[in-house]
Amino acid sequence: MQKNSYTVIGVMSGTSLDGVDLALFHFNLFEEKWRFEIGVAQTISYDEYWLNELKNAVNFSEDQLQELNHNYTELLGNIIRNFIEKHQLKNIDAVCSHGHTILHQPQNGFTLQIGNLPEIEAICQQKVVCDFRVQDVQLGGQGAPLVPIGDRLLFSEFEYCLNLGGFSNISFEQDGKRIAFDISPVNTVLNFYANQLGFDYDDRGKIARSGNLNSALLKTLNDLDFYQKSFPKSLGFEYVKEVVLPLMESFAMTTEDKMHTFSEHVAFQIANALLVKKGKLLITGGGAYNDFLIERMQFYLPEIAITIPENKILEFKEALIFGLLGVLKLRNEINVLSSVTGAKLDHSSGVIYS
Repeated sequence: MQKNSYTVIGVMSGTSLDGVDLALFHFNLFEEKWRFEIGVAQTISYDEYWLNELKNAVNFSEDQLQELNHNYTELLGNIIRNFIEKHQLKNIDAVCSHGHTILHQPQNGFTLQIGNLPEIEAICQQKVVCDFRVQDVQLGGQGAPLVPIGDRLLFSEFEYCLNLGGFSNISFEQDGKRIAFDISPVNTVLNFYANQLGFDYDDRGKIARSGNLNSALLKTLNDLDFYQKSFPKSLGFEYVKEVVLPLMESFAMTTEDKMHTFSEHVAFQIANALLVKKGKLLITGGGAYNDFLIERMQFYLPEIAITIPENKILEFKEALIFGLLGVLKLRNEINVLSSVTGAKLDHSSGVIYS
């Protein structure tokens, strides 16, 4: 008989390159509903070497990627082991790790998350569940987004769950199915321009707020082909590098004006993605701290009640849900929804090293 209580560590590294999120989660299945508690949680920032490696890896050769994968697996394994030792964590059922996405080309049947090599299990000395995206792509899916099953099982009181990270993605129920898709780039672009001004990110959206709207750039961004596609659909950093940034650089304007206009674009596209513009919307991810962006979203969505949760949920929701994906994999239960990714069938994805 399956047990109904699990203690796991969820590990996530996102495209915004904030660092590695780690948190201890207690999951309990009670009357067919999953409940959770968040224990100790920490974000380990990348040093300058790793920031440069992860930013530039999209251009690496196959041999360079293999070396990067090996080195990053070692880095991640040590980060996890140090987290366990520092907080003296015991009786862990599994470490559930996303790794870090370097290449995401589902249209070519390919996605690469580094940090998921088998040796991670020996380094962190725990059972590891990881590499959640590859199987979905092999089944014809986008391999993303994977968070929506967690939205369904853990946050069902909200009509919409929105993540504002490197990209924005949304999930909601429609006709008994969970629908989810990437909406637009967010911090992959805003951080790029904040970096040009000497900042790691735009604190509270103050830089973007100080700029002016460029209507021509806004229209050009909104006319991009990606926004005309129906879901399922997903984005990777390649799209930002090859399409969005060259487009924005073709406009002669201040960095502040670019950030202001891009923030307006993000808010507009998020509003456009909501089929019914009423109900409760949960926002998580680093972009939830961007007051200017949230204000522009509320402008476009006057009848939506926006909820920004307590800090631990806000900052560690993706780690939380990859923890849940790992638990579902341990139970051999569905953890990826074909209605979300476009795969041939619902499935239990991931690899277990033990």
